[in-house]
Amino acid sequence: MAPSSSASPMPTSSLAFLLGRLRPVAVFFLVGLVLLSVSRLGLAAWHGPAVSAVQGWMPVMLHGVRVDLATLCLLYGVAAILALLLPRDGRLGRIWSAVLRVWLTLVICVLAFMELSTPSFMSEYGLRPNRLFVEYLIYPREVASTLIKGHALSLFVGIAVVTLIGWAMWRLAGNLLARPVAGRSHPLWRGLAAFMLLLAATLGVRSSMGHRPLNPAMVAFSVDPTVNVLPLNSLYSAAYASLSLLRESDTSRLYGSMPLAQVVAELRADGGLPASAYVSKQLPTLALRPPLYRGRPRNLVIVLEESLGAQFIGSLGGLPLSPNYDRLSRQGWAFDQLYATGTRSIRGIEAVVTGFTPTPAASAVKEPRSQRDFFTLAEVLGRHGYDTTFYYGGESHFDNMRGFFLGNGFSRIVDQNDFADAAFTGSWGVSDEDLFAKADAQFRGLHAKGKPFFGLVFSSSNHDPFEFPDGRIDLYEQPKQTRNNAAKYADYAIGEFFKKAMASPYWNDTVFLVVADHDSRAFGKNLVPISNFHIPGLILGGGIAPRRDDRIVSQIDLPPTLLSLIGIGDPTPMLGQDLTDPRRLQPGRALMQYDRNFALMQGNQVVVLQPGKPADSFTYDAKAGRLTASSSLPTQARKALAYALWGTVAYEHGLYRLPSVKRK
Repeated sequence: MAPSSSASPMPTSSLAFLLGRLRPVAVFFLVGLVLLSVSRLGLAAWHGPAVSAVQGWMPVMLHGVRVDLATLCLLYGVAAILALLLPRDGRLGRIWSAVLRVWLTLVICVLAFMELSTPSFMSEYGLRPNRLFVEYLIYPREVASTLIKGHALSLFVGIAVVTLIGWAMWRLAGNLLARPVAGRSHPLWRGLAAFMLLLAATLGVRSSMGHRPLNPAMVAFSVDPTVNVLPLNSLYSAAYASLSLLRESDTSRLYGSMPLAQVVAELRADGGLPASAYVSKQLPTLALRPPLYRGRPRNLVIVLEESLGAQFIGSLGGLPLSPNYDRLSRQGWAFDQLYATGTRSIRGIEAVVTGFTPTPAASAVKEPRSQRDFFTLAEVLGRHGYDTTFYYGGESHFDNMRGFFLGNGFSRIVDQNDFADAAFTGSWGVSDEDLFAKADAQFRGLHAKGKPFFGLVFSSSNHDPFEFPDGRIDLYEQPKQTRNNAAKYADYAIGEFFKKAMASPYWNDTVFLVVADHDSRAFGKNLVPISNFHIPGLILGGGIAPRRDDRIVSQIDLPPTLLSLIGIGDPTPMLGQDLTDPRRLQPGRALMQYDRNFALMQGNQVVVLQPGKPADSFTYDAKAGRLTASSSLPTQARKALAYALWGTVAYEHGLYRLPSVKRK
């Protein structure tokens, strides 16, 4: 008798039938999990000293299982659902059984091939197969020649092992599929089981109940890039790199072409440094800038404010939402015409922490080739013994920040997981007050130990849905959770932080920068809405004299200026200018990337580059926020093209880094 379709318990015969249908997929799922875990254990043992140095055995293996489960759910989830729904007898059943047998075997063979390829790749690059591995597949003849000539034995052994595994898996799949399935099941139970399996597989692939699904940055936990890739499996690593390649814009030909030598010549001419300042033939922008401050190097704190554009700052002509910033701007070095390089947080991070010029591709924070050996302030300061820490109230793996920072000089990450006693937690993490309190406490502790420090403190309260604690501010408007109220709360938190900082022992030994990552919104009829790139910027500290700076300044000018103020004179590849000399950068210039349009503004003259079109020239009316077409300026157009191309050229050729040093 067929089981009833009512909500009665599932009959034993139906349960046996469903389990029998799932048995082949479940066995291969387990085989894949064991294969990947054994491979990971072997790779971790190979790099045992590095894993032990960061106490990473448990994170590597546990995070590894998480990644493997997500991978196998993706690879076998659909097969499991179809195994429940499709027949195993008749012509359709025979076809389905053959397809399933091939798929079960093929998945294990691909996983085995990728893991067997990993040791050779890691010995060369220190990482699991990634973008480079994928790019090599584009050139099969060259790769085959290299393997045959240089790695013939490894190639033969690998082919033999994969063939042996494939033969064994083919036989295993055949045996499992040949077993009769006991019992019977009503279509209702099969449909319900398939739906539940779909939910489980979806959750397994996502591997997170948070805002964002699993990604490599989520399992990064150390400053060693090699250790950070061990929790991944090589198929996942290569697949993630492939998706990044598909999303990446071909930026090398968007605006035209220019020889590298001419790009460098244009940029050096605009930099205003003598030829003798450039100290490397391999790294053409690596230059020495003697610092203004010559005493014992100071600490550095960058407060990066989420979405706090000039429109929210009263002293910059915006809404009256910033009494604390306005008060502090009279006590430090305030920039009246500072412009962001883009419209995303990672673009602001890219500019403020690395000094890198913007491109129409993704920010360097997310690009595969910049996940290690890419210049940051943390890298240069770490070489001087600084504690280098990123403080964030949310999930630091968002936008790959965690992975990028740990791979490029930051020694520690403090994020939402480290705030066990936060007073307020919203959708984007703990409140700005909690964040600043944690940072201040750690700065005091480091100063007491005599440890110089660089802290990047990235706020998040001023972000949709604009959640912040009650009772802190007089609301600017109703209801509470609006953009303007959140901006006013962000200003309140800044004021509270600097009350503590100014009364702290570390104040006189520290240079602080308060700057927005970008404005909250960028839109308009102009090719580049320049007014929405206008942001606040303020440098404070015990040794900083009050001044207002009306030069046009780009975010990329801030990092070299900060190094000058804290007394670090190492050569760096940054193109930004040291603003401590008031005679430099007159009347100023700013770079802005708006989607696929690039703008170079010098004074009130603006050149805008668009893909596949000649450069357009404009005059900018700052009061009206309007661009008016003007006569073409070939010199400025060449300069704009050089700036626009540099980011892509430097990224592709590995030119934006410090010279290598031998690490202990």
